[in-house]
Amino acid sequence: MLGTVLFLFGAGVVAGLLASTAGLASLVSYPALLAVGLPPVIANVTNTTALIFSGVGATVSSLKELRGHFHQLVMFVILSLIGSIGGSTLLLIAPAGSFEKVVPFFILAAAIMLFVSGRQTDNTTERLKAAQAHPVKRILIRVASYLGIILVGAYTGYFGAAGGVIFLALLSIILNEDFAVINAMKNVIAFVGNLVATIIFIFRSKINWHFAILMGIGLFIGGYIGPIIVRHVNIKLLRALIAIAAVGLAIDLFVTAYF
Repeated sequence: MLGTVLFLFGAGVVAGLLASTAGLASLVSYPALLAVGLPPVIANVTNTTALIFSGVGATVSSLKELRGHFHQLVMFVILSLIGSIGGSTLLLIAPAGSFEKVVPFFILAAAIMLFVSGRQTDNTTERLKAAQAHPVKRILIRVASYLGIILVGAYTGYFGAAGGVIFLALLSIILNEDFAVINAMKNVIAFVGNLVATIIFIFRSKINWHFAILMGIGLFIGGYIGPIIVRHVNIKLLRALIAIAAVGLAIDLFVTAYF
């Protein structure tokens, strides 16, 4: 029993760090819950519940970066919730196994987007500014951005694996902000999405609360430390490491789905 407690706590700390810096908590948290004997569906909903703790820690730790961005953040949260509610509901109707064959490609695309956005930030910003000068293009960009947020929210509520890194990649493209600010916004969006999905799961599925709380304590600690790390590391290196880790996860999920 003590071994299980220490294992889930440690996994939670590592997953919290990954969640609040890269959006890749699923590299650790979901496999850890499977390792302690939870069936896949229960592990999935328990993982979503536990990630709320990481979201709380990361949000509290990111208040400095979020200052001045709350209006925009509220809009993104609302759009993400629309998608998350639909995705969480769909999960209970059609298990995520029916979607697993396309998930690796989503994650791979996110890794490429994140890598490219980091290398071409100035060019992308200039192109967006030029497009914003035209009313029709400005509307199309806004609609595409909002639709993207909704779709990623739906993906996160439905399957969840690397949802954070997909949000990170999307926000890196549509926002002209420092990486620390984008990461902070991603953390809040993911937190609210996990919270709403958990509320749905409480009434329509089964959550292992003991494991969720044990891992959640570690997730809170890791989630709080993550944004502090982002403030002090080389952002280009961090982007590259996140992209590489996402590619690794995509390959792992591809092998699992097809072989």
